[in-house]
Amino acid sequence: MRIAIPLAGGKLAQHFGHCEEFALLEISEQSREIISSSRVESPEHEPGLLPSWLAGHAVNMIIAGGMGMRAKQLFQQNNIQVVVGASADTPENIVQAYLDGFLVTGDNLCDH
Repeated sequence: MRIAIPLAGGKLAQHFGHCEEFALLEISEQSREIISSSRVESPEHEPGLLPSWLAGHAVNMIIAGGMGMRAKQLFQQNNIQVVVGASADTPENIVQAYLDGFLVTGDNLCDH
């Protein structure tokens, strides 16, 4: 499993479409542990591009602060699970909280 976290300043960006880079964390599904982490620079912002771009990086899930409905649909069409409403933190802390069943999510922080 590979989880993407949109980043700004090294922490979760509140809107994935305007992030500086993505953390890509490889997860062992058997042990539910992070086995590797890398960062890739985000491409230029272009509506509809990120879901297929992340699918090309073998991403299965994205955890974001906020995301519009159209983006959620595009991620689902690319077989990428979407979790929204996460608070700003480091990608490792966010993913570990998710894996441990303790990730707190609130409102989708995007209104479009």
